Amino acid sequence: MADNLRWRDSRLSTAERVAALVDAMTVEEKLAQLGSFWPPGTDAGGGEVAPMESAMRGGPATLDEAAAHGLGHLTRPFGTQPVRPRDGAARLEAVQRRIVADTRLGIPAIAHEECLTGFTTLGATVYPTPLAWAATFDPDLIETMGARIGADMRAVGVHQGLAPVLDVVRDYRWGRVEETMGEDPYLVATTGTAYVRGLEGAGIIATLKHFAGYSASRAARNHAPVSMGPREFADIVLPPFEMAVRLGGARSVMNAYTDVDGVPAAANRELLTGILRERWGFTGTVVSDYWSVAFLDLMHRVSADRADSGVQAIRAGIDVELPSGDAYLRLAAKVAAGDLAESTIDTAVRRVLTHKCELGLLDAEPRLGAPDPDRDLDSAANRALATTVAEESIVLCANDGTLPLPGDTRRIALIGPTADDPRTLLGCYSFPNHVLSRLAGNEIGVDVPSLLDALRAELPAADIVVEPGVPISDPDRSGIEPAVAAAEAADVCVLAVGDLANLFGRGTSGEGCDVPDVALPGIQADLVEAVLATGTPTILVVVSGRPYALGDFAERCAAVVQAFLPGETGGAAIAGVLSGRVSPSGHLPVGIPRQPGGMPITYLAPPLGRDSHGVSNIDPSALYPFGHGLAYTTFAYGDLGLDADTIPATGQVRASLTVTNTGPRPGTATAQLYLSDEVAHVTRPVRALAGFARVDLEPGEARTVTFTVHADRTSFTGADLTRVIEPGWFTLAAGGSSEDLPATARFAITGRATITPGRQVLTTPASLGT
Repeated sequence: MADNLRWRDSRLSTAERVAALVDAMTVEEKLAQLGSFWPPGTDAGGGEVAPMESAMRGGPATLDEAAAHGLGHLTRPFGTQPVRPRDGAARLEAVQRRIVADTRLGIPAIAHEECLTGFTTLGATVYPTPLAWAATFDPDLIETMGARIGADMRAVGVHQGLAPVLDVVRDYRWGRVEETMGEDPYLVATTGTAYVRGLEGAGIIATLKHFAGYSASRAARNHAPVSMGPREFADIVLPPFEMAVRLGGARSVMNAYTDVDGVPAAANRELLTGILRERWGFTGTVVSDYWSVAFLDLMHRVSADRADSGVQAIRAGIDVELPSGDAYLRLAAKVAAGDLAESTIDTAVRRVLTHKCELGLLDAEPRLGAPDPDRDLDSAANRALATTVAEESIVLCANDGTLPLPGDTRRIALIGPTADDPRTLLGCYSFPNHVLSRLAGNEIGVDVPSLLDALRAELPAADIVVEPGVPISDPDRSGIEPAVAAAEAADVCVLAVGDLANLFGRGTSGEGCDVPDVALPGIQADLVEAVLATGTPTILVVVSGRPYALGDFAERCAAVVQAFLPGETGGAAIAGVLSGRVSPSGHLPVGIPRQPGGMPITYLAPPLGRDSHGVSNIDPSALYPFGHGLAYTTFAYGDLGLDADTIPATGQVRASLTVTNTGPRPGTATAQLYLSDEVAHVTRPVRALAGFARVDLEPGEARTVTFTVHADRTSFTGADLTRVIEPGWFTLAAGGSSEDLPATARFAITGRATITPGRQVLTTPASLGT
């Protein structure tokens, strides 16, 4: 084989093939591999699907222009317009063949797609939102779901998925709370890492986003500056990314739009190279969030022009400019002028080509076609899995005994704006809400039974009268009177309130749908008050993408059920919980606030960040705290026993407790273990989740849960910004939520240690015994 084609030789190592190819490339060909192209049609319908989309359009307008010297990525070939799997696969293959045929080197592109609630394309299963994944406290289930989503994407020719979101919630007002996995970094890390393993195991390159700090934007405004110190950044924001890189095997990372203390992530070399690569050993690609390189000159104003933005981004460590090549295509002149070393471009190109080699795209006969273009993207197996995730995610917050509904319940008033609207069950990155909502008509593309449909199927003998009452967000009060009349005539009322997810202000939850407080949208609270005033037992069902303040009326409700946008089978999951067919087992990944103001608040705070007993007149305590979740049975937690009361700074302690089902029904307890550092040289959270385990129990059954807590799990970032383990006493507490912890025990660490970057023990394994 000729030297200039050695990169086609699959007998050579990946590194040898990539090196041979880089040596054969011109600067223009290298830069082409660091860009993408968004096929025509992204502006179809009304509204944008990416921030400031119309203002940011730049670079080549046609595929021929974009791929003149080759092409790194293809942006959302399935997720831009409605296209059936076979047609989309055929179109993608045709584009790939054009790229191969019309370029000197003939290297296909990497096709990437969104997959936050499943494969974002027409007719694909819409799974629950990531916030619902976290509510399951079941990483194994989420890994299974990730593998199923990855297999569907790979079947039609997609290579990379732009998920998961590993942002830790810092302010419930932020629109993208629904895309996160909650407010605790350990829950986010374990759930997100499981999803990464699922995608990567299916052959899809998982992309961690948004690196890093995005969810802590000032006043919860999308893209607003992040005011955060380096210790909070290191101990709250970074851990999920580290776990997903080190333990999940994620091969790509996407930068955040925001700046932290004035330094935009897209230009932050310490973040994108120092922490990510040098500290954690990441070897994959960093891709820009859409147009975030252009943001450096247009929005952050830290560069003079687009080419300078490209220089800053590539030097910081961004390898690929998405969604289309623009700034990076201007870098050839910078190289020629001596303003940018070609070796910097080579480093980025090697990473992109490594992925392409792993995907078979550098082979003599590259893999261009879809393995299974006729794949059913919403198969019965998919829907069954989506149902399991939805059922495990539903949280029973309160119950006076009204639930489950008796089998002889005859007259049910189903009231509220989320009662009979299928879209209210779906997240903002679902294809129906993300794309189809911008087009004419009411097409959803998959079967999504509404809560009304599901409740009628669940309780066929009941007379169910439905009244929307009020719109999601419009101040139309004309429906309140008929809603009240329906409630007065019923034996029980199911009052369904919450969100309709969309983008950039077109919804009440989702990207760019931030809120000034966490009151229910529109005049939904007025509807709740009017219905409660009837005296009819009322079950409040909140179907939402963020937690809303329920303190003004929760105590007057017969029951409160929280569903975090539970997906296409979410209506049936909620109905199953109401009827008792499904035993509720979800737990809150975010607290439910009492009052709408006083944000931001999360449970993960030092003493003065919580109820300060007279220091402030604002009590930030949650109505229903992080980790809370009831069942239709009861659980008792025995004493917490430790196998040692003193360990060295390199040691570990085993903590065991017995969980017993003390009620009349089968149920699933989620045993949660929290860690408190009694004295530290900097302020520490009162408690933080250290481990958890789901425990299935029959009535009267007891099982032992054992957690193995390494001393590394007590470490934190000290005043000198190094991660340390300090000597002293620690409290472990176990129970059913962050505020229901009947079992406690103390242990001491002797000696001090500094954590070696990239070597820290990140998990607390849990095992179940009899």
